[in-house]
Amino acid sequence: MTDLPPSSRPSFQSNDSEGKPAALIAWGLYLLSLPSANTLVLVGLVVAYATRGSATGVARQHLDAQIALFWQTFWWTVALWILIAVSLVFSFVAIGIPFLILFVILWFLVTVWFTVKSVLGLLNLLQDRPA
Repeated sequence: MTDLPPSSRPSFQSNDSEGKPAALIAWGLYLLSLPSANTLVLVGLVVAYATRGSATGVARQHLDAQIALFWQTFWWTVALWILIAVSLVFSFVAIGIPFLILFVILWFLVTVWFTVKSVLGLLNLLQDRPA
């Protein structure tokens, strides 16, 4: 067997960008946020913020997407909970009942949207595709 020079040896290092394990953990925590009453999503957010600075490539894009997804979902949820509370007050005079139903359905759809985006993000990261 001939010895190949170092430059022509096949490289068995993966092309994974720095920070991929943290991005995987954060997506997993995002997915586990529903059964944990949304407490694990905060842990996932901390992981994303803590590792974003050292991440590169696809992992960095996923960490940025996780942070953006959290804040979008957070503000939509806050707005819908305020609208639900106002509708609940007005439902005592019967005018708020249709709005209460509408805002609860919208809150449910935001939750579904968050979960679907998290699943798609995890699948994309596993295939080394951008978020």
